[in-house]
Amino acid sequence: MTASGKVYALVDCNNFYVSCERVFNPALEGRPVVVLSNNDGCAVARSNEVKALGVPMGAPWFQLKDLAKQHGIVALSSNYTLYADMSNRVMTILRDFSPHVEVYSIDESFLCLDGLAGLWKSYDALGQAIRQRVRQWVGLPVCVGIAPSKTLSKLANHLAKKKPEFNGVCDLTTLTEAELCRYFSALDVGKVWGVGRQIAKRLSYLGIDTVQTLRDAEPKLMRQHFGVVMERTCNELRGLSCLSLEEVLPPKKQIVSSRSFGTMVTRPDELREAVSSYMARAAEKLRHERSICGAIHVFVQTNRFRQQDAQYHNGVTIPLTEATSDTRRMTAAALYGLRRIYRPGYSYKKAGVMLLDLIPETVRQASLFREPDERSEKVMQVLDGLNRDYGRNTLYLASCGIQQRWSMLAQNRSPRYTTRWDELPTAKA
Repeated sequence: MTASGKVYALVDCNNFYVSCERVFNPALEGRPVVVLSNNDGCAVARSNEVKALGVPMGAPWFQLKDLAKQHGIVALSSNYTLYADMSNRVMTILRDFSPHVEVYSIDESFLCLDGLAGLWKSYDALGQAIRQRVRQWVGLPVCVGIAPSKTLSKLANHLAKKKPEFNGVCDLTTLTEAELCRYFSALDVGKVWGVGRQIAKRLSYLGIDTVQTLRDAEPKLMRQHFGVVMERTCNELRGLSCLSLEEVLPPKKQIVSSRSFGTMVTRPDELREAVSSYMARAAEKLRHERSICGAIHVFVQTNRFRQQDAQYHNGVTIPLTEATSDTRRMTAAALYGLRRIYRPGYSYKKAGVMLLDLIPETVRQASLFREPDERSEKVMQVLDGLNRDYGRNTLYLASCGIQQRWSMLAQNRSPRYTTRWDELPTAKA
């Protein structure tokens, strides 16, 4: 196999949301389990037992209820607080194995293994050590794919999951060219990282249906048909590393906070509560990014699937006179925008805010017409500190409301075992 001198590992948690639930509820092991999206709408995570029943990703839960009764499928509401904390614990462990880690998603990370070969008997031994430690310390099953490029490590991880002979760790650097050809010829080209459904169709027109045929394609020809990204992909499949680790993620260009309501909302005060709550979350993310916001977009919409209802959707962008990360100022701007677009007589299903014109806080431009508010940053530090130490919504703006009848449904959410004292398991002697 052509190698670039680089070696990457992709560590991916298996059926992550479901596995997190099983850590704290071992009775779910071996049972068919799905985790549902916001408002318990669609299946966003499926155990292997559910996948074996032919349930696709994103299947609406109401369509699965008969199948669930027949096979005893357990449906759980999303517990994002738990999943995020479990993810952080896994990423902390991975940094013990390599100083260079790219957190790609909540359940996936790339590791650069350059210079680590001498510390282990083999890369396979390193991968097995990662699996054993994550399983022992956090309770989650993971698979590891190892290869000379990030694209190949994604494919290696897929093989590690699907092929029992790899025992959860697939090291492509040890396979012969004939073995690589055999495995890649059996994989659809859509399994390649970055090859979506539409690109796969276009590749099929050129007779490229498998990973191996794409690997064999001339990179420059692929560039003529698909651009430089596909050329890089072809080179990566040949073992030439073109994509480096992104250990520090670039600042976000925009931040969106939006949710569908658990019930239809008609009252303006409930809309104000929702928009204020979404803004509080968005502002917290903004400060975490160490950025400030120059404009705010707020929007509302009805349920387009309820054709019997009158339909309305609208949004408005409110420029800020001075870029800020202060929740109070941004909430005031968002509520001003909401007043402009709200129309009585409609049943609203969703609202949200979008923070625009984001820039680093270090390049803040002061206003000519107003003295800098030195207390603002201190107030926000206290706000974030209390919510971090004592739990989200320990301290919040009064406009967010108390009862929040509109909040999304989560009727089957498990306890937030790792972040809430009041939700710890209780042992009775």
